[in-house]
Amino acid sequence: MKTFEIAVIGGGLAGMIAAIALARGGRNVALVAPLATREDRRTTALMDQSIRFLDRLTLWDKLRPAAAPLTSMRIIDGTDRLLRAPTTTFRAAEVGLDAFGYNFPNKALTDILEQATAGEGNISRFTDMAESIEISADRVSITLAGGETLVADFAVGADGRGSKLRETAGIGVRNWSYPQSAMVLNFAHSLPHQNISSEFHTKHGPFTQVPLPGSRSSLVWVQDPAEAAARMELPLAELGRLIEAQMQSMLGKVDVEEGVQLWPLSGMMAHRFGKGRIALIGEAAHVFPPIGAQGLNLSLRDIMALTDILCDRAELPVPADAGDSFDRKRRADIMTRTASVDLLNRSLLSDFLPVQMLRAAGLHILSAIPPLRNLVMREGIEPGRGFRDIPDSLREKLKRKKA
Repeated sequence: MKTFEIAVIGGGLAGMIAAIALARGGRNVALVAPLATREDRRTTALMDQSIRFLDRLTLWDKLRPAAAPLTSMRIIDGTDRLLRAPTTTFRAAEVGLDAFGYNFPNKALTDILEQATAGEGNISRFTDMAESIEISADRVSITLAGGETLVADFAVGADGRGSKLRETAGIGVRNWSYPQSAMVLNFAHSLPHQNISSEFHTKHGPFTQVPLPGSRSSLVWVQDPAEAAARMELPLAELGRLIEAQMQSMLGKVDVEEGVQLWPLSGMMAHRFGKGRIALIGEAAHVFPPIGAQGLNLSLRDIMALTDILCDRAELPVPADAGDSFDRKRRADIMTRTASVDLLNRSLLSDFLPVQMLRAAGLHILSAIPPLRNLVMREGIEPGRGFRDIPDSLREKLKRKKA
């Protein structure tokens, strides 16, 4: 029987980053993570706060060559409804940043994380599945499929929406679904993207192009499921012509790359995010549509909070109520982000005129009032940052007036 301070169950992006962060915070970590069985062709946009966290973990310099900066984000009303919102552009320079964040292939981050976990002295990797888990007041026991048993003072569930740790802890979930599917793909284009991400709001959901290095971009196209399934059957050249038309030829000729994927849209939120000697992060705790680049960024904030709690005094034993502390610390952020993404998505699906009016009016106000737009941009990058920056912004304006 092997003993550890912390066991991280799950070897996706969130699980490996959590293991690295906790190990470098001074804890002895078991990473229960079977090797991936399929290549992840998706891409992820990480915002400035997440990039700074990866930099603290000495991972960013390795990832940067595979990433493209997001210097501007443009929202375009692509519907044909009576009330259409104005095109609104958010520029990172307006909030003093070179980029809101960076977009990169998931495979690039996975490869870097695999290397980092293998080279981290405080991490022991176990590639067997967790067969059974027992949670008591003073420890968590994990029996692996190969028969080996691990004992940890604390366990982190990063094992996805079907989390065995969550189920063992008796934590229920709320599930919901959407009448939508997301087509995910990468494409090359003949005109430069200029590091601008464009999100077209359509009647079936967002159509979001995000820059990749060179003359390439990633795309998340939320559609009616039947239409999406029919488009999956098209030759890549014909699909490229549809994408070019949807983008109004902004990026010129489009060449869709192999590996188009289709994902039904749904959501899930755990009733609790931790208790006693366990915590849930990533999709073991929350799942929502790939809208607004919130998914992995929210998971990294889970990891930041967990690291603060478990590694603040790494020389001391893990507190028996660390999971309860984590639940309290993460609840407001997770619930707020989940609700905002859900509201945005449902507003696009609604034909109810007052809802259309509110959405159009909201974007018009953001376009017309720079201070409010700046507040929203800062909040999008890092929760609470917009409100924290208000005093500094006011002082800067007073200085300029005096000068």
